[in-house]
This record gives sequence, C-alpha cells and structure tokens, in this order.
Amino acid sequence: MKFYNSLGPNPRLVRMFMLEKGIEIPFEEVDLMAGANREPAYMEKNPTGQMPSLELDDGTVIAETVPICEYLEEIHPDPALIGSSPQERAETRMWTRRIELNITEPLANGFRYGEGLDIFKDRLHVIPQAADDLKAIARENLERLDGWLEGRDFVAGNRLTLADIVLYAITDFGPGVGQPLDPSLKRVGAWSERVGSRPSAEASLHPVAVAGGMRG
Repeated sequence: MKFYNSLGPNPRLVRMFMLEKGIEIPFEEVDLMAGANREPAYMEKNPTGQMPSLELDDGTVIAETVPICEYLEEIHPDPALIGSSPQERAETRMWTRRIELNITEPLANGFRYGEGLDIFKDRLHVIPQAADDLKAIARENLERLDGWLEGRDFVAGNRLTLADIVLYAITDFGPGVGQPLDPSLKRVGAWSERVGSRPSAEASLHPVAVAGGMRG
C-alpha cells in the first residue's frame, strides 16, 4: 500500500489514526501548497484532487478520510477505534458524521473562503461572503457539543474513537486560521487537552507544519 500524504488537517487525521493503531504504510508526499494535488499525475489516482488517498496493492485508490480509516480498521481491527461491536461502530459513525457535517465542513470552508481565499480561489468554487457565517455555524455546533460532552471523556463515551480524531484534527487546525476554540467551552477544552496529550497528536503533525508553527 501507499499513502498519498500532504500538509493539512485531513491527512493529519489519517496519520493520527494510523499512529493510534500502530500501522506503518509508506508515504508519498504531494505538495498541496504548490497545487500538485490538482496536477494530472495525482488526478489520475484521485479525480477529485483531494488529499489524502490510499493506494492498495492492486492499484485501487481509496479517497476520503473516513473510508480510508474504515478500511484500515477492517484490516487491522485492534485496537478498535471505530468499534468492536455493531453498537460501538454505529455510535462512532453517528458521531463522526455529526462532526464532519456540523463542525469540520463549516470550519474548513470558513477558512477556504476567508483566510485561505488566495490559495483556493483558483482551485474550487469559493464563496467569500459566506465565510463569516460558516465560522459561526462551526462555533455554534462546538457550543452544542460542549453540552453533549457532559460526563464523557471522549465524544462517543469513555473510549477514544475515530470521531475524536476527526474532531481534534480540525479544531487543532482552527486557531492557526483564525478560528480558536472558545475558552468558555470548558468541556470541549478539557477534551482537547485530553486528546492533545496523546503521543499521536504531536507525532501526526506534518514536518512542514512544525517548521512553520502550524497545526496540520
């Protein structure tokens, strides 16, 4: 297998997932800042041009972070980061979907349409006038999550799951693009410290991010 890797919160979450599971896969770097993910060599692998991708031994390419992690869990079931029973897996998938739709997408697009506009304006359809509202949606949903975290160490209960990794990757990226966590969200803050103290959190940072003082 080969993992097409780059700077950014999406590749980072897969790296963090692999570190938590003790999985080692050869990486091939794709220069996201230079737009190499939109060049024919990569687009032939993943026609969406998104990062990251996982190429299997037979040449099949799996894109999108959650399906990549789902595949890795299938072939490396222990430790279970999605779940070891149908109920656990359903709960993890439920929380992962809620986070992606309600926090990851608005936060990331708030950046792409705002602070990241110069990078993305020639790569995708951007809506600059929507940036502030998208950031507000992410903040509102983090506030809602703060209430849901009462009595929980992690998003899906008292076990670390893919849902936590998805949420951590985007919320740790947020402060560097003008979207810090609201300090009044005490449960979210404590959760962030809890997940951020795991060795995989720092080890999953991209070297370019570390050199530039970024979190991706």
